[in-house]
Amino acid sequence: MNRLLSIVWDIDPVAFSIFGLEIRYYGLFWALAFIAGIYFFTSFVRREKLPEKLVDSLFWYATILGILGARLGHCLFYEPEIYLAEPLRILNIREGGMASHGAAIGFLLGLSLFAWRNKMPFWWAADRIMIPVAIGGAGVRFGNLMNSEIYGCATDLPWGFIFVRNGESVAMHPTQIYEALFYIAVFVILLFLYYKRDAGRKHPALLFGVGLIGIFLSRFFLEFIKNDQVAFEAEMALNMGQLLSIPFVIAGVVLVIIGLKNKPQHIAWAEEPAKPKAKKVAPPKAKR
Repeated sequence: MNRLLSIVWDIDPVAFSIFGLEIRYYGLFWALAFIAGIYFFTSFVRREKLPEKLVDSLFWYATILGILGARLGHCLFYEPEIYLAEPLRILNIREGGMASHGAAIGFLLGLSLFAWRNKMPFWWAADRIMIPVAIGGAGVRFGNLMNSEIYGCATDLPWGFIFVRNGESVAMHPTQIYEALFYIAVFVILLFLYYKRDAGRKHPALLFGVGLIGIFLSRFFLEFIKNDQVAFEAEMALNMGQLLSIPFVIAGVVLVIIGLKNKPQHIAWAEEPAKPKAKKVAPPKAKR
């Protein structure tokens, strides 16, 4: 393969250091993902005339359980023999290892707690959180690119990346970029459905279903050109990422069907109470 037709990728994954603490691009992209979530969710709440306290509530539930789910998902799905033998290593997130499927499960638990705590319909939160999740997922994949990890197999295509820091000497598919582009496309579709078709109100569960299909179906097919993340995947017809994606895709199809049949969602908070009409007081009669 001709190196002149490839991109030599030799980026330091450390963005900067503060008092000896390394701040990596990967962590920054995760932070940007949550900032995007706050921005968009605040916009949705204001547009629908709901209390802004909902933003804080959802942020904490989704952030904590999303990160926890992503970390546990990697440890239990991909390397259980290591982390079950040394459970304390699960807490060391700086050594890497976050799984999007685990994050999805964590988000679902967080949304359930949010809906229960705030007496809100589950699908109201799920539909709207899927929009920043899509663009956030794209950011995380760019973080993977900066880490020179989770890339594809060898390719002759001119946009192949030679990941020098991993000891590669031939061009590989930059599947991080492919996946990020799919996620951005899903993000644009969801924005269109929310703002132009009012799908969040008219068809509860539709946005969440579309997001699941777009994110995990693209993940399923891209896994065919990805390198295995762990050794045991070499003997599998479908790797772990594909097996974990199938239930989410099926759930997405079911939710799209349900969402198209659902009636518009009623949120009591969205209606301002009618102002009582002032009673007309007759002027006092003049004494003669």
